[in-house]
Amino acid sequence: MEILVCVKRVPTVGGAITLTADGRSIDTRMSGFTISPHEECAVEEAVRLVERFGGSVTVVTLGPVAAEEQLRACLALGASSAVLLETAPEAETGPIATSAALFSVAGPGEFDLVLLGNEASDTGDYQVGIRLAHLLGRPVATGIKSLSVSDSGESVVASRTYRGVLEAFSLPLPCVVTVKEGINLPRYPSLPGRLRAKRAAITRVPVSAEHEGLRMTSLRVPDAPKKQATVLGAGAEAVPALVTVLNELGVLS
Repeated sequence: MEILVCVKRVPTVGGAITLTADGRSIDTRMSGFTISPHEECAVEEAVRLVERFGGSVTVVTLGPVAAEEQLRACLALGASSAVLLETAPEAETGPIATSAALFSVAGPGEFDLVLLGNEASDTGDYQVGIRLAHLLGRPVATGIKSLSVSDSGESVVASRTYRGVLEAFSLPLPCVVTVKEGINLPRYPSLPGRLRAKRAAITRVPVSAEHEGLRMTSLRVPDAPKKQATVLGAGAEAVPALVTVLNELGVLS
């Protein structure tokens, strides 16, 4: 089974998110970069399928030269080869241009399965997987939390839970699937895997940014929920007020 996994280089944000002065990107001066958690699970899922059915896993990303670091991290997890669709360092690519660039790799029909993360962790875009499937003319399932391949290797069953209801889709191969974090527990890269990834050759394909009608104008960090505390009293005098609050919360009923 030949599998292509599309990943994205995103900022590593462990605390409060701050934006650049122009409000058009995340300030990464105090953080590093990684791939989206959904895509890390996509790489793990692809490696597991190849371990069972044979074949290879190719990872591809659209971004600057620095994105090689994220590709090598995928190679350390078990991917076989990597392709960098190289853009200018400050190039802005939306979902239309991104899916068109990925199509140049996925389009020839070399891959039985194309996996993506359900959405990017930085911008929250959900479009690339669907747009890529449309360009390929292949069926697509999104938001998947369970994926299994038939013994014949001709179809997959992709499952997800939507509003408390389990939905399962049977798709013939080749197809496109976007997965969500939690479909599996990604492995830690081994030392031999890291060494192999460090030496691996990454295919570079220059890509010029194409103008698209959809343009990002600004980002906004949602307001943090406000927290407040009320002092009910001190000592035994606070008991009646405490009982009232517990009753309102339904604890005493």
